[in-house]
Amino acid sequence: MWALIGWVVLGVGFRKVWGVRAARWMAMGLAASYVVILGLHFGEAEGGFGTLAEVMKLFTDRWVALGGWVHYLVFDLFVGAWIVDTGQREGLPWWRVLPALPLTFLFGPAGLLLFSVLRGKGF
Repeated sequence: MWALIGWVVLGVGFRKVWGVRAARWMAMGLAASYVVILGLHFGEAEGGFGTLAEVMKLFTDRWVALGGWVHYLVFDLFVGAWIVDTGQREGLPWWRVLPALPLTFLFGPAGLLLFSVLRGKGF
């Protein structure tokens, strides 16, 4: 719910500095919860990051899965805030920014790619 509120703030506060700031603070709140989850449950799960099979095994643990989900929520929201901030700084029209936000929320890298294309300046 916290991440969703951050996305609503970005959409509503698209042309306002406070929208980006609020979304970044919300992302940092989620990042803090991520650190707590890792701190309390680090090393409890089997698996690892060396192969896809190890990662799949790692994510069978509910705390690791929760940490992974929060990880995505933090980074997607932070990227969304970056997109809006970049749009503000570059004076982009809303149609070059807003379409990328729901895509970033749902499919992070795809939204970033769309914004990069709509931005018209490359990477």
